[in-house]
Amino acid sequence: MRTRAEYASLARSPRLYRRTAERPETYWTAALGEPPAVYGERTAEQAGTLLRRWDPSRSKLGAAIARGWTEPLPRPGERWLYLGAASGTTASHVADLVGPAGAVFAVEKSLRSFARLLRLAGRYPNLGPILADARRPDDYLELVPPVDGLYLDLAQPDQAEIALANARRMLKRDGGLLLALKTSSMGRDLGPRGHLERTVAQLEDSFEVGPSMPLEPFHRKHYLVGAWATKRIALDAGGTPPARPPTRPPSRAAPPR
Repeated sequence: MRTRAEYASLARSPRLYRRTAERPETYWTAALGEPPAVYGERTAEQAGTLLRRWDPSRSKLGAAIARGWTEPLPRPGERWLYLGAASGTTASHVADLVGPAGAVFAVEKSLRSFARLLRLAGRYPNLGPILADARRPDDYLELVPPVDGLYLDLAQPDQAEIALANARRMLKRDGGLLLALKTSSMGRDLGPRGHLERTVAQLEDSFEVGPSMPLEPFHRKHYLVGAWATKRIALDAGGTPPARPPTRPPSRAAPPR
């Protein structure tokens, strides 16, 4: 068992840990699922808590944290909508961060990836996979309650538009947005920096946009964009709240309420 001094919990996201004994420092999440390993990541134990190393080469959010991201992150008890969850590598770490009192609603449209996501949800009680296209939020509106945060990781040219469409329907007032922007999927009319600037301009009418972080060397032509909903987009200022989801969603379409 590791000593307590080797891993330090971060105040801004208490289920996120930094291992100070390594250089560069590594980051870990308190494992919620059993068994804890999801994609072959290293695990450790400290004071009875199982920890999973967050591999920055396998996760855009993990890369931003490894590069020094200081903006807010998912916290215990929050509900997050994850668009483009794939097989659940990053979604599992977000589920760790929100903990047993929180929930992650994970949207994925690829049948192959969704099958793996379903298997992961069998070990993560707060992870609810939804088979749907993130461009069509009305298709899963009844499955997702108002959320505290929205995370988007999609290889699409209209990433900002997808984020806005989902936020208008499901994001709470003052809710957070984390957008893993893949500029190589956005056309050749602009370079990576130009696509970032255009995306920020699209979001600024509805969000307070914070600093953006390039994710190289872990992910080429990627940025993480952080933003917070303003009254112009929040549910309690004119958005359309979803109907209550069914008490027992079929086939684990959403986490239990």
